[in-house]
Amino acid sequence: MSDLHLPCVEVQPKRAAEATVIFLHGLGADGHDFEPVVPFFGLPPGHGVRFVFPHAPSRPVTVNAGMVMPAWFDVRGMDLAQAPDAHGIESSSHLIRTLLAREAERGIPPERTVLGGFSQGGAMALQVGLTYPQRLAGILGLSCYLPLPDRVHGAPEAANRKTPIFLTHGTEDDMVLLPRGEAARDHLLGLGYKVEWRTYAMAHQVDAQEIVDIGEWLKKRLLD
Repeated sequence: MSDLHLPCVEVQPKRAAEATVIFLHGLGADGHDFEPVVPFFGLPPGHGVRFVFPHAPSRPVTVNAGMVMPAWFDVRGMDLAQAPDAHGIESSSHLIRTLLAREAERGIPPERTVLGGFSQGGAMALQVGLTYPQRLAGILGLSCYLPLPDRVHGAPEAANRKTPIFLTHGTEDDMVLLPRGEAARDHLLGLGYKVEWRTYAMAHQVDAQEIVDIGEWLKKRLLD
């Protein structure tokens, strides 16, 4: 089995896992952040979906006065398009790919794995999922953006283009502004990806209806 470099929180199903959701937390949070949300997705009793919530490595974050905190990459300013931390993104991408490989070794292939995340975690889910050489069951991005759009110019394999993508965003988000999410959506639509897009009257957070909608989307991707 591949070495696992990221510690994770896991929520195991009551029966043998037949699918996996890997979900990446936002800046300054950890793998426990979305663990309590799992029961609210409304998956049927006895489902076989494993949830994996990795902890990001700790690193100094420029926008937060250099404080060391869990972060998938450095954020150098409030303008998220300015000087993205390509090195940090690639370093974390490698770790996330290791998680995908680990799931395959545990019997869950990429086409039965959803990769998702919130905010910075959602940005990583997009960056990794869209450049992964195999089709995933889906990519889920909450209140996020595409940090290196120039590196997402086409799928490495034709099957990747068919990966379903679900993007959600708050209309009042003052951290990752709505136009950043819309830009990611439009970029992917322009490349021919199938993108479902939902907005909610909220700030940089998660909404109860959003959780219900995500649960319905997960059912279609992993249980139908």
